Amino acid sequence: MGSDDTDPARATNVASSEVAGSLVQLGAVRGNVYIGQSALTALTLPYRTASMPQRAAGFQPRVVIDELERVLAYGETAVLTSGALVGTGVVTGLGGVGKTQVALDYAERAWANGRLDLLVWVSASSREAIVSSYHRLIAGLTGFADPDSENGARRLLEWLTTATSRWLIVLDDLQHPQDLAQLWPPATPTGRVVVTTRRRDAALRGPGRHQIGVDVFTAEEAHNYLRVTFAAHPHLSDDLPALARSLGHLPLALAQATAYMLDRQLTCTAYLARWNDRRRQLATLMAEPGVLPDEHRASVTTTWSLSIEQANLLDPAGLAGPLLEMASLLDANGIPAELFTTEVFTVYLTNIVGREINPEQARDGLGCLNRLSLITWDSGSPNQAVRVHAFVQRATRDNIPPDRMDLLSCALSYALLEMWPRVERDTTLGQVLRANAVALADTSGSHLWQWDGYWVLFRVGESLDEAGLVVEAVDHYRSLVDMTNCYLGPEHPDSLAARSNLAFSRGNTGDTAGAMAAFEELLADRQRVLGPEHPDTLATRNNVVSLLGEIGDAAGAVVAFEELLADRQRVLGPEHPDTLATRNNLASWRCKAGDTAGSFAEFEALLADQRRVLGPDHPHIMTTRGNLALCCGKPSDGVVFQQLLDDQQRVLGPDHRDTLLTRDHLAAWRGEAGDVAGAVAEFEQLLVDRQRILGPDHPDTLFTRNNLASWLGAAGDAAGAVAAFEGVLVDRLRVLGPDHPDTFDTRSKLASWRGEFGDTAAAAVEFELLLADQRRVLAPKHPDIVSTLNNLALWRRMAGDAAGAVAALSELIADQEQALNSDHPHFLATQGNIIWHLLLSDSNVD
Repeated sequence: MGSDDTDPARATNVASSEVAGSLVQLGAVRGNVYIGQSALTALTLPYRTASMPQRAAGFQPRVVIDELERVLAYGETAVLTSGALVGTGVVTGLGGVGKTQVALDYAERAWANGRLDLLVWVSASSREAIVSSYHRLIAGLTGFADPDSENGARRLLEWLTTATSRWLIVLDDLQHPQDLAQLWPPATPTGRVVVTTRRRDAALRGPGRHQIGVDVFTAEEAHNYLRVTFAAHPHLSDDLPALARSLGHLPLALAQATAYMLDRQLTCTAYLARWNDRRRQLATLMAEPGVLPDEHRASVTTTWSLSIEQANLLDPAGLAGPLLEMASLLDANGIPAELFTTEVFTVYLTNIVGREINPEQARDGLGCLNRLSLITWDSGSPNQAVRVHAFVQRATRDNIPPDRMDLLSCALSYALLEMWPRVERDTTLGQVLRANAVALADTSGSHLWQWDGYWVLFRVGESLDEAGLVVEAVDHYRSLVDMTNCYLGPEHPDSLAARSNLAFSRGNTGDTAGAMAAFEELLADRQRVLGPEHPDTLATRNNVVSLLGEIGDAAGAVVAFEELLADRQRVLGPEHPDTLATRNNLASWRCKAGDTAGSFAEFEALLADQRRVLGPDHPHIMTTRGNLALCCGKPSDGVVFQQLLDDQQRVLGPDHRDTLLTRDHLAAWRGEAGDVAGAVAEFEQLLVDRQRILGPDHPDTLFTRNNLASWLGAAGDAAGAVAAFEGVLVDRLRVLGPDHPDTFDTRSKLASWRGEFGDTAAAAVEFELLLADQRRVLAPKHPDIVSTLNNLALWRRMAGDAAGAVAALSELIADQEQALNSDHPHFLATQGNIIWHLLLSDSNVD
């Protein structure tokens, strides 16, 4: 569907779907085909994931580990929850007790003892994170990346069910039990599952699942931990019991306290004097003097206060505190270390400390935080993940002044945008960036909206669209619309932009009617709020007109684009990018309406003006060249696409989406010129590249699968085409739904290839069913309905039902008489088809 083409500066930061989408090249062949997953290098067992957390210094064996061993020995799933279990009661709200370290200890010992062939550590902070981890794992295990991540996750569970290899999956820090719905690893003789969570929901209980409460250290465990930690510094161990008791035997608090003591060479007595004094100071700062939160939070708050003070003293640049504040607003389970060294954030640090800060100084500050156990920095993990305990995050956030929270939230938003690649090739990084952006929105609340930090939430939606997660994108934009209405007001331009993106995403899911209604409502509001001549209002008209064409009224789209062009020329000027974009749209819809000569003339004139205004190598000129060739070229004109491809590879690079799209068109032109084998080979290589660059779920990748399937059939493999389209149909029904245009397209191609394979009766029946669904969803004279009626006539005739074939064509020509001129090529073609069917028929059909 069409998209807004508003001011580029605004589109970049606010509304991804409002970029000049009208300049995207037209598709040559739509649809997709399932030809098997993308080939990868399979993992070799034994194998363990690289994303495991680090073992805590001075880790001590604990009584709870024996219980974990017993539960797993019986083949049950172990759910490590916070707090001791007392009957059916629960001690809730505890953190920092060491659940992750208990799970890590079991996993490391099982691996070291040769009891595992596969060790997998999954950050379970969101359903998306779980699905993505499962998807990547099955791709590595089988050597094939499933085009759909949810389907890949299911394939992993199937693999685990029948695997003879010994495996362990640890699902760490489960935030919401419902995220594991349909994703629990199976109970098998060779498999083991450990889940860590602070939750105690009923969904975590059930057959084969055993909950184990992980409490604070026992007194003996705490003393052993302290003795090991101070083994090389016995002079500091003057009162270990008092230190352990004062900190409530909480592992997190003890870790921070001992790191501080070792750094300052303080005895237990000396540290406790400082700790008690700081605790009293903090108590006076509470709303109710003398009252702290729960005991565990109080302990962490006090140890954190002393440790962060020391970290700032250790760091010559004084960045430890600001860096921890930054980490406190992001995803506790993994923050890319690169984020702390972005240009945006180093500028923020420079302003905070009052002197110029460079990336190396920021990294040194992280090292100080890691040294004092305020963060865990695993430089060997993907994206060099920085992890922060939720208690430390809360204690840090509670001490950030509101005015600095506003500035910090905005700086983090821009830092994420700076780090976000324009084309997401690393699916893991994309998921991590989305998780951190969502965490930022959750933790900063209204502070993110004081300036324009909320722009990062628009990028999250764009990322979901790019990853092929169209349903998730709609859900995200619905939430964003609610937030913009709440914080900015429903008539704010960016609230209206969020509605535009929601409408655009609805169109991507196949809800064309819903998208059209949403854009029409938005147009009325933008006309009222911004005025009829505002660029955003004109952009919304662009989307409405594009959808008008997509629902089947190409002639109406031409008229409406002519009117929009006149308004944009008057308001913006003839050389404005939006004006040129409208001319591109007008030429494209002239082509679709059957006016090839008018389309050619419009494109030629547009190219001349673009070259004069933009220069010869501007990307918009290359898009226009591609659209001109698609609308007006001939099969022998493949040289046009080759010349365009050469220029795009030189100017844009080989991995740019437009470059890949031209390769798609060039392969199709090659096939239409008679080189079917060459077309198949080019589509196969393009599919590999698109999966590598854009990911298996990107719409462009799916279109390439469709084109490859079509040319496989053209090469003589009708059975292969049928099997391929059957796979595509399953995927599109599940991912896009039954009423999406791409789903209809796949059904049409599958029916045709069934007929080509010899099952003409089935082809006719499938086209009858498709026609009924298209009439329910599409406009009466939609081109796809016209195509289906023609196909229905063909396969009825091939199945021996000549009367039925003529009936279908007669119905079609009745519609065309009202919509087309008597000399329109489509009208003449339908008349010819009727005559052809009558001549071939032995029946006397009126």
